Amino acid sequence: MLKVVDTKKTPPLGRRFWTNDMEAVIGIMAILLVLGTINVFSSSFVIAEADYNTPYFFLQRHILNVVIGGLAFGCCFVMDYHAWRKYIPFILLFTVVSLILVLFIGPSVNGARRWLPLGFTQFQPAEFAKLVAIMLMAAYLSVQVRYRREIEILTPQMGLIMVMAFLTEREPDLGTGAIIAGVPFAMMVVVGLVRWRLLAVIGTVVSLAIIMILKQPYRLDRLKVMLDPWSDAQNYGYQIVQSMSAIGSGELTGMGWGVGVSKYDYLPEAHTDFAFAIFCQENGFLGAVFVFLLFAALAVYSARIANKATDIFGQMLAMGIMLLVVGQAIANLLMVGGMLPVIGVPLPFISYGGTSLIVTMAAVGILANIGRQGEKALQRRMQETE
Repeated sequence: MLKVVDTKKTPPLGRRFWTNDMEAVIGIMAILLVLGTINVFSSSFVIAEADYNTPYFFLQRHILNVVIGGLAFGCCFVMDYHAWRKYIPFILLFTVVSLILVLFIGPSVNGARRWLPLGFTQFQPAEFAKLVAIMLMAAYLSVQVRYRREIEILTPQMGLIMVMAFLTEREPDLGTGAIIAGVPFAMMVVVGLVRWRLLAVIGTVVSLAIIMILKQPYRLDRLKVMLDPWSDAQNYGYQIVQSMSAIGSGELTGMGWGVGVSKYDYLPEAHTDFAFAIFCQENGFLGAVFVFLLFAALAVYSARIANKATDIFGQMLAMGIMLLVVGQAIANLLMVGGMLPVIGVPLPFISYGGTSLIVTMAAVGILANIGRQGEKALQRRMQETE
């Protein structure tokens, strides 16, 4: 006689790290934050001791940023993501005003004005503009998709995004400006852009890129040394050569935490833009592959959240956040590996950077809220069908 088994009470055959996509995204972020905190200290204690007489200077600031970022994540996680749509005009106004102010009152660092002083810390408006641009485009695309309208390029939303990108380029920060304009454009391509419009935009972007590069001679020099860094290894190619040397010296398993030698005045920006080079030197090929897999998993789970979102705006917003976080990771990894010119794009969660880290954690909080609401809606539908 067969025994009937209640499948609802049967324990799962295997144990999973997380039960849904939302938990997966949060878990991956937590792992990357742990790796990033260790790497920030390991890659910065030499310059911190030399410049600030304490090896913990950057570590302390990084932990403070993680705490602030955690609060931002928490607020965005509990806040219904639909509310952001109502606040877009106010957030946009704040961002544009901040981008204008930074050009006039921001402190000049190496010839660039990118930060607004806030007493105990500094705020980088361009990092915030990345998320605002995604919200703007998500709001526009959700309407077009809902009513099955054709995706246009010349829209007020894209015009505002280009204004933010232009103001960022004036700092000058061409890399961040390209992200502000590039991620929304990528969102349009994914949703479905008519071929002739796509080709027209690509032609326009290439033309503008050539103008921007020729406008600043150092950008052309960086592009040249990308093809052959050793042709100018002591000048414009220095960072790339030192970065590739650091990565290669890590071999399979790395030199060990804190043992990497490239941070001893060999590799500039070792704890910021080139933090991954130090990570590879100390953790080797296996450590690098582990980080690759984490970002690949983040992309997969983010795409699943977008697919399960309760509405089109949630789908567009989740897709944009995924493209922003994973896209920046890809750009940084290619830059550190010498396959892109030095464009000043940090590696999310791994590189040292206050505003960048806080905004990225806030973006993941919004993504997690979309995932949570999607899971709740899915559970309701399953209960209704039982």
